[in-house]
Amino acid sequence: MPMSKKSPKASLIISVYKDVHFLEQVMKSVELQTWREFEVIISEDGDNPEMKEYLQHLNSTFPIQHLTQEDLGWRKNRALNRAIKSAKAEWLVFIDGDCLLHPRFMEFHFKLSDKNSILGGKRIKLDENTSLDLIEGKIPIGKMNHVIIKKFREISRNGGQFLEEGIFIEPTGILGFIPKMRKMRNLKGCNMSFHRSAIDAINGFNEEYKKPAVGEDIDLVWRFEGLGYRLISLRNLAVQYHLFHKECWIEQEENLEIMKRNQKVQRFVCKDGLKKK
Repeated sequence: MPMSKKSPKASLIISVYKDVHFLEQVMKSVELQTWREFEVIISEDGDNPEMKEYLQHLNSTFPIQHLTQEDLGWRKNRALNRAIKSAKAEWLVFIDGDCLLHPRFMEFHFKLSDKNSILGGKRIKLDENTSLDLIEGKIPIGKMNHVIIKKFREISRNGGQFLEEGIFIEPTGILGFIPKMRKMRNLKGCNMSFHRSAIDAINGFNEEYKKPAVGEDIDLVWRFEGLGYRLISLRNLAVQYHLFHKECWIEQEENLEIMKRNQKVQRFVCKDGLKKK
């Protein structure tokens, strides 16, 4: 069913670069969400004509904003800050454009929302074969629990990682105690949410970072906690499936140096964020 014409209660912000094919799969999983009172913001760190054409012709039941910026190298944090400013809702949910969502993903990101809390989940990294089966529709997302449990060793042997994070656990069921026991020490930028007032309090994502990883999520945790926010786990509740692709590891020394420098002076509110100070 389409979302009502009322203002959205949440904004789902999807970070993308050039991979239209993966975004297409992500949007299919968005359409399967059980809770539907949200808008979608495609936060593109670039301006890919193919991405624009795909979104212009996308028949979605959700209102969609597509934000672009000139491709001048990695500027994801700038793109995210622009998405925050453009969001129509107060509760902001962040994912990446290569992670498919369990049908109840948005349900739990909103059901457990709290102004004083930062919600964080994780993701299973799928092997190539399971990724292809999902993309080709051979495995419905709703059947992933069964597939992961049945093929746990096979998926792991073929390169899958963090398989336990891909199992959805019904919180009212017999195993419902498990998600309550699992904690989060850090955020994953591909699976987190918080109130607009929380990200405003730390002045958004720090645009000092010019490389991926630390500045997208790890940097947020100590700044949020420094202002009194608590990190709440959505592990095995807000489940997502990271599609297989080759990853290019970026050295983090430069990012860590920026973070250490700001931690030393307890700069919880960054200077180069939503507002420029």
